Amino acid sequence: MNQRIDIDFRSDTVTRPSPAMLQAMMAAEVGDDVFQDDPSVNALEAYAARITGKQAALLCTSGTQSNLVALLAHCQRGDEYIVGQEAHTYKYEGGGAAVLGSIQPQPIEFEADSTLDLEKVRDKIKADDYHFARSRLLCLENTRYGDVLPLDYHDRAASFCEETGLALHLDGARLFNACVKQNVDVAEISQHYDSVSLCISKGLGAPAGSLLVGTEALITEARKWRKMLGGGMRQAGYIAAACQYALENNVQRLAEDHANAQLLARGLSTISGIQCDPASVQTNMVFITLDSAETADRLRAYLAEQGIAVLGGQMMRLVTHLDIDAHGVDKMLASCRRFFSARGPVMLPAGGKPDPSDPLTFPRG
Repeated sequence: MNQRIDIDFRSDTVTRPSPAMLQAMMAAEVGDDVFQDDPSVNALEAYAARITGKQAALLCTSGTQSNLVALLAHCQRGDEYIVGQEAHTYKYEGGGAAVLGSIQPQPIEFEADSTLDLEKVRDKIKADDYHFARSRLLCLENTRYGDVLPLDYHDRAASFCEETGLALHLDGARLFNACVKQNVDVAEISQHYDSVSLCISKGLGAPAGSLLVGTEALITEARKWRKMLGGGMRQAGYIAAACQYALENNVQRLAEDHANAQLLARGLSTISGIQCDPASVQTNMVFITLDSAETADRLRAYLAEQGIAVLGGQMMRLVTHLDIDAHGVDKMLASCRRFFSARGPVMLPAGGKPDPSDPLTFPRG
């Protein structure tokens, strides 16, 4: 990308530390986390465990790593986990569970509300027979494409897993977006899960870092796997300080991102040449449909000339975050209006949900 980019809608992973966060990092007291004597890491892990209502927590390098060590801690070789067909842990994390853990994924289709039908899950649980992989774990995701899981679903999923003997893991990369949307504390959701992965480097704005929370026994096992995967970061307190600042200061401000996403969606829905449904926007993700892939490519290039970055794709995902304010949304809307005004009227395809098979729309987080 040669042009200077001032506004980046590609993902909420592109955020940069604020001056206050950088100051917290510079002031961090550090040790050696592999010896478990980094005070900033220890404080962060204790804080994460406390706010989620769990016994323990583990700082990981990324959401991919925190999800992977969770799967490795829950499952043994020859076990399987049941997961959504387009779930991040199954489709967008390099197949790590299968490659590194010999854990078989059993994917099923998501429902329209981003839940997994628990009766369909039941049908996929294998009998206790040596012909089959052992069904050990159900893995859910919140949010998914910006959609928030219904609050009552967490309890139903936990009861189902208790009945069937499955463990329950939540890929909560954007769980705090769901909490802000539903106006609940994170523990109200995490209490239902055996483990939860929390990404702090997305909308919360830390430069890196994810947390896995769960029981003492599970986190002890996950810590062993983290070391094996190269996740012992030594003086990780500098990262922990950024994560601590993010958790203490940047959770409730996610409501601003949600409001900006609504502002963006409403504006885009008025532009001839763009199909966008503001009612479908729940948190910080907006999806638009264009008439063709060629139009998408041209729009992407035009926006780059205006200093605006987007992923592209005929079904395009736009993500708001702490580095995009209302003025950034206004600039995006004005640029889109100019682009489509110059093109004249266009015919649009029928709308629908995002196409997860589009690599430009759904690349990596």
